[in-house]
Amino acid sequence: MKLPHRRQFLHLAAVAGALPTLSRIARALTYPTRPVRIIVGLAPGGATDIFARLIGQWLSERLGQPFIVENRPGAAGNVATEAVVNMPPDGYTLLMISSSNVINASLYEKLNYNFLRDIAPVAGVVGVPLVIEVHPSVPAKTLPEFIAYAKANPGKLSMASAGIGNSTHVAGELFKIMTGVNMVHVPYRGAGPALADVLGGQVQGMFDGVPASVEFIRTGKVRPLAVTTAMRLEILPDLPTVGEFVPGYEASAVNGIGAPKNTPAEIIDKLNAEINAGLGDATIKARFAAVGAQILAGSSTDFGKMLAAETEKWAKVVKFSGAKPE
Repeated sequence: MKLPHRRQFLHLAAVAGALPTLSRIARALTYPTRPVRIIVGLAPGGATDIFARLIGQWLSERLGQPFIVENRPGAAGNVATEAVVNMPPDGYTLLMISSSNVINASLYEKLNYNFLRDIAPVAGVVGVPLVIEVHPSVPAKTLPEFIAYAKANPGKLSMASAGIGNSTHVAGELFKIMTGVNMVHVPYRGAGPALADVLGGQVQGMFDGVPASVEFIRTGKVRPLAVTTAMRLEILPDLPTVGEFVPGYEASAVNGIGAPKNTPAEIIDKLNAEINAGLGDATIKARFAAVGAQILAGSSTDFGKMLAAETEKWAKVVKFSGAKPE
């Protein structure tokens, strides 16, 4: 008589043990059941914000709930990141990751979070190439001429950036380290004001995102010297890479989606699959290609490895350059 009772007990125990897993799977199957927020740590209108809205619209259409972009600029993205870190890990608050996240990890001595530990990677979206561009008054027509001119005039060339710790800043610092040139860094509060002063000739040049500069390049208002990617770009096919003259140089801004740590794997996998589907959509691919952005489709694990590698890379540049937050 005891054996059936024991079997019944073991059966009930097995069912009880499986309930958490079944519950997680059920949540993933029904997710989302209410609006989802994508927090962007930058002001509206920039490339990161535009990419977030493009992906948000795709996810809204695919998953049947609004994916609402919420801008929380401040402290180079730290305000937005900390807000997401402190949200429940339920998939209803996501972070639009930018290169500032991986740079801030070493730029700031004290943060209230650890980016790689506290934000779970969901999916890479795009890599944004940068372009070295100068005002037409600069006599250098090619990158080798520019390097020679900068070495002949140490400290006389100024290079704008979108702010200390921004990808437009550290890309320039890496260039200075690898070429030995001495240029004066002029940080601005955003890429827009920085580019405006390059166009006006108040500063000589900038490492700017291709999406923001491509039309000014085409109209001759700035002179491009090289792109910072490992390969030439389809959108600017005649422009060489920096690496063709400075072997090993490569720098791009990275954008993707993250979530608070401990977000259920089933939800992360679902978002990853839908984002990758969007990155394969012909319309979205065309939108990204039109501004020179490079698609970063892949698994959440792939994206996590990329973020770890970028964090390590820029930590060395920040340390060597002595950059300090504003």
